[in-house]
Amino acid sequence: MNADAAWRVHPQVSVRPEPFGALLYHFGTRKLSFLKDRALLDVVEALESSPTAIDACDTAGIPLGQRGVYLHALETLAASHMIEERAV
Repeated sequence: MNADAAWRVHPQVSVRPEPFGALLYHFGTRKLSFLKDRALLDVVEALESSPTAIDACDTAGIPLGQRGVYLHALETLAASHMIEERAV
């Protein structure tokens, strides 16, 4: 995953916020993912309006020392096609 690229939630993915974080369902692959952290949901929601994944972390208020954990989570979401790179 290129953290310096622009990202978005895949168009076939539905995001349902929950008290524990969120459920993501991909209608194309029929895969379900759980976000067990509300802050990660904030990062995912910030992707569309942020120029990079790093900026999405900043927008969501992720401290610099914790950024690697969230970028790794985004990498996992990218590998499962829940998020995808977008044109700037």
